[in-house]
Amino acid sequence: MASKKRGRPRKSFLFHLKKNVYISYKKKNKSWNKYLDQAYERGNKVLQQVGLYKKRGRPRKHRKSFQNYLDRKDLFLKKSKHKKTLFLKKYYFLRKRIYIFLGLRKKRGRPRKKRKLFSISSKKIFKLDLFLFRFRWRNVFSFLVTVSIFVSAWFGYEYIFKDLPSVLDLTQKKPLQTTRILDRNGEVLFRIYEDENRTLIPLSSVSPYLIQATISIEDKDFYSHYGFSLTGITRALVANSREETIKQGGSTITQQLVKNRLLTPERTIQRKLRELILAVVTEGVYSKDEILEMYLNQVPYGGSTYGAEEAAWRYFQKSARDLNLAEAALLAGLPAAPSIYSPFGSNPELAFVRQDEVLRRMLEDGHISPEQFDEAKNTEVVFVEDRIDIKAPHFVMYIKKFLAEKYGEDVLQTSGWEVRTTLDLAVQNEVEEILVHELDRLERLRVGNGAVLVTDPQTGEILAMVGSKDYFDFDHDGQVNVVNRPRQPGSSIKPLTYAIALENGKTPSSIIDDSPVVYRAAGSPPYAPKNYDGKFHGKVTLRESLASSYNIPAVKTLAEIGVNNFIDTGEEAGVTTWKDRKRFGLSLTLGGGEVTMFDLSQVYGSFANQGKLVKLNPILEIHAQDGKTWYENTCVFDHDSCFEKEIFKPETAYLISNILSDNRARTPAFGPRSVLHIPGQEVAVKTGTTNSLRDNWTVGYTSDRLVAVWVGNNDNTPMSYVASGITGASPIWNDVMRLLLDEENPHVFEVPEDIVEVTVCKTTGTLVCTGCPVVAKEVFVKGTEPKFACSAASFIPKDISEEERAKLGGGGSIQN
Repeated sequence: MASKKRGRPRKSFLFHLKKNVYISYKKKNKSWNKYLDQAYERGNKVLQQVGLYKKRGRPRKHRKSFQNYLDRKDLFLKKSKHKKTLFLKKYYFLRKRIYIFLGLRKKRGRPRKKRKLFSISSKKIFKLDLFLFRFRWRNVFSFLVTVSIFVSAWFGYEYIFKDLPSVLDLTQKKPLQTTRILDRNGEVLFRIYEDENRTLIPLSSVSPYLIQATISIEDKDFYSHYGFSLTGITRALVANSREETIKQGGSTITQQLVKNRLLTPERTIQRKLRELILAVVTEGVYSKDEILEMYLNQVPYGGSTYGAEEAAWRYFQKSARDLNLAEAALLAGLPAAPSIYSPFGSNPELAFVRQDEVLRRMLEDGHISPEQFDEAKNTEVVFVEDRIDIKAPHFVMYIKKFLAEKYGEDVLQTSGWEVRTTLDLAVQNEVEEILVHELDRLERLRVGNGAVLVTDPQTGEILAMVGSKDYFDFDHDGQVNVVNRPRQPGSSIKPLTYAIALENGKTPSSIIDDSPVVYRAAGSPPYAPKNYDGKFHGKVTLRESLASSYNIPAVKTLAEIGVNNFIDTGEEAGVTTWKDRKRFGLSLTLGGGEVTMFDLSQVYGSFANQGKLVKLNPILEIHAQDGKTWYENTCVFDHDSCFEKEIFKPETAYLISNILSDNRARTPAFGPRSVLHIPGQEVAVKTGTTNSLRDNWTVGYTSDRLVAVWVGNNDNTPMSYVASGITGASPIWNDVMRLLLDEENPHVFEVPEDIVEVTVCKTTGTLVCTGCPVVAKEVFVKGTEPKFACSAASFIPKDISEEERAKLGGGGSIQN
């Protein structure tokens, strides 16, 4: 390399520097030579500062000169003038990236298209070149350290912080809670949950003994640490090092809360690091009492039992606030290993070993005195049998299905609702006893099962529901709820037929001829209905036909009103099982079409409720854990809101009730002292038995209570031929109805204003005439009462003398 003059850098660098100075000071009209000198002087100082130029002598031979670096770059640029445009784009792009990396900012805008190669600031070029040179040769180590820091930060983010849950989820996302089904008085019938049976309660509702016991056995430094305890971790390591298995854990209550609520259960370093970080953050967001409350509400106590409240109910059938010291110590020891320490497990004695350890820790921590310690050790702990706790099971399963269809299965199992139903558990229990007792008596008649439904027809409330004799009798399908199963109703459907006839001009005194009849239809065999006693009763009134349950008059009445009209009215009244109309004919009035007890009760309920339909509703109200009301049955509190639609006129409903409560009218069929009659009470009732003796019904009601009873067999085997409405379902109905009635306040049906009472001749259904053999008082809707009297001559035989004819001209006896 040619020698250079001492102390003089190459022209290329100074030229750029000089040009930069010239451009900077040209506008100030200063002397060019003055600033040229300044340029040389500044260049020399710069080179000396970076150690590339000595005050005297030549540059060191063994060190690469920064000036040589600049010369090589300058030479490259000169040789690449034909690629100037491409080079400038790459150069400016590279320079921009480097400036951004250094935190510097380039002036706005892109370079001008006609910009010369060296029109950029020489000062900036120098700084950039100086940085690149020094970076390449002197700061490799610093660069590697910087890169390592960035890589470590990225790895830490990806491994620990990425997708890290928020501690706000501890309160914003509620844990799965148990929905409680209650009776109308607050008695718990059943708990519905998916995987975790849990009820959230405030810390103030937890026994102080359980709080102290939990802190002593799980985290004695709970109120002094900040999320994790080095003392606890060290103590656990020392204790575990002395044992063959892990005896103590180092996790604090806060860590356990975070692990159970926010993280997955696997045992990895990543999960543990996340647990520690979230525990510290949780301590900064929530108070100690809030953390302890959340912990006691989510910790597992064995099986599907979660939280202190449900644990107290499962093991001791009491609330968490009522636990004594011995019980609290036993519960506090369960979360560490519920399957091992469970009193219902294979080694129940371990539960008491763990209880002693908890009590000893409480004594060491000063939570209890030695006297309390001794007393708790000597206290007998009584456990409740571990079994399915369900009351009124058929009703509960019906409620569960009802709510699931309305709100969804997931909501029902996880919402933590409190569902107060219409069921009266006291009535339910007595009805169950009555049913079991009577069915045991009916075994000789081959009656194996029964069902009872008790409702309030004014509000639609279900007060009792027994779907089978024994829900837990799996050999005889005890879980089948006959209340919701379609069965043939027999004659119990006849009131619907006569109610339609009354709506269409018939009266209770209308005469129907109970005589042989045959109905023929194309494509069907002849149909000849028969009465249950095999007899024909001649001309009878509508009252007698319904009260004594004669079949032929009922079929003739249905033939007059029409099958389709009958089905339409039935569906309006609540029947849901008559969809395929082609299947049904005139036998429908005798029970030829299946109905459910539920639907039949709604039909009878319209008679009891002055012709108004009130659908059955098993719910009173639904409350969430936060006190919000999800549903309220306004019908119970405001009867006017119960009205859905009028199926029958109030007068028609009263006439049906009056006939069904007329013991004299049904005496020819059932006798004067049958179980259908309750002395001193006006109660409407109707029986029904199918020809095959597979179904036997009794349905009766007052204005505010309705009882429907069915007996039979779930496998459809027939009962004994003597099992009629009187010997089968009626005794059960009588016992249940007597249970509900108030003897001190006899019941009577309210008489509508348009009902009038008229004395008529029963034989003709007209006004009384001379010679009528039977005279009776009858009720009518005003305007439908008879206008003409009977003819006396029609009652006198033609083949008697005039003297005898005159003697028979008097009136007959009066029936009330």
